[in-house]
Amino acid sequence: MNKSVEIAVVGDKDSVLAFKAVGMEVFSVNDEYEAANQIRKLAEDGAKIIYITEQFAVLMTDIIDAYKTKAYPIIIPIPYSRGSNGFGMKNIKKDVEKAIGADILFDK
Repeated sequence: MNKSVEIAVVGDKDSVLAFKAVGMEVFSVNDEYEAANQIRKLAEDGAKIIYITEQFAVLMTDIIDAYKTKAYPIIIPIPYSRGSNGFGMKNIKKDVEKAIGADILFDK
């Protein structure tokens, strides 16, 4: 019986390597197609939390949005090795506004 991965990190090799050093399950991918396939496989296998680097997350909004209607997996965009493109924070802002009905994070 295979041990299911509860928390995973998906992204380019340079970005996910640090997570492996702290004992997390990492999945290195080369493009958004590999990332999408890995996300689907992890979800099917019962992953609870999937961190995905922003450079791939921004190209897979349809897949990420599809999982938002389900309890699991929770897909969280994280900065990649070259920094952040703002995608993760923009989505947090959007989700908070949807849940609360107001912008309490960046009231501008």
